[in-house]
Amino acid sequence: MKNSFLLFLLLWQMSMWSQVQVSSGKVERLENFPSQFVSARNVDIWLPEGYNSQQKYAVLYMHDGQMLYDPSASWNKQEWGVDEHITSLMKDSLIKPTIVVGVWNSGANRHSDYFPQTPFESLTKEYQDSLYQLYRDTGSPLFASKVQSDGYLKFLVEELKPYIDSHYATLTGKENTAIMGSSMGGLISLYAICEYPQVFGTAGCLSTHWPGISDPNDTRIPQAFLNYMEFYLPCSMDHKIYFDYGTATIDAWYEPYQLLVDERMINSGFTPASWMTQKFEGANHSEEAWNARLDIPLKFLLQ
Repeated sequence: MKNSFLLFLLLWQMSMWSQVQVSSGKVERLENFPSQFVSARNVDIWLPEGYNSQQKYAVLYMHDGQMLYDPSASWNKQEWGVDEHITSLMKDSLIKPTIVVGVWNSGANRHSDYFPQTPFESLTKEYQDSLYQLYRDTGSPLFASKVQSDGYLKFLVEELKPYIDSHYATLTGKENTAIMGSSMGGLISLYAICEYPQVFGTAGCLSTHWPGISDPNDTRIPQAFLNYMEFYLPCSMDHKIYFDYGTATIDAWYEPYQLLVDERMINSGFTPASWMTQKFEGANHSEEAWNARLDIPLKFLLQ
């Protein structure tokens, strides 16, 4: 089976030029990048202006890759403005030279891909089964499949990262490999640095969706995350983690849980040199809000 997959990967053709519009640099797309662990998905790689294969670059892996660069290509016509922010920060020498690997979410399976699996499996079987019965306002299941975030991380670490490192001029060590996302993407970014501390040296978790579902008053899931962090947080001496939250729309749910997470970080030895939590009054749960403050985690994580 492994040989069949490798053959398929060799035969797979890369579409190098995407239709994504950026203000500087360029985006190269890996169309429907295949995986043994999760469904195939697009990957949009942003290369800065003047990208030079003779120079080595840090790599920032970001979830929800279709929302990063071009508002005309996103479902809500919003974007993170990643290309603008990183270009400006590199120009002012505030961050190291960096490329961005924007991994698209899979649509229906986004919740199943991003919900941290070990905390989920620590919940009672009865409660797990009840979560699989939840539906979105649109009528579609919240979990379109069983939670498979362990597989999603294997896809990133065992399939995508080796490809990126072999095809681009990257600095491959954990000190130059960051991961970032928002909402459920914040949860999976934290899970990634905990599960693969030898791969990811920094993690950015914006508007982290601690409730895990749409009930902000159900404490069972946030408690499972806290219990997990007690044993699995990476070493504070050589890792950095960033959290933030707003106070409007569903971001208003997060502060009580984030304060408990902050206590856990302190108890685990994290200091201002290795951990930051920021509160943004009036900020809502949107790409526009994350765009407005993106410089802060980028500078903290990519110095």
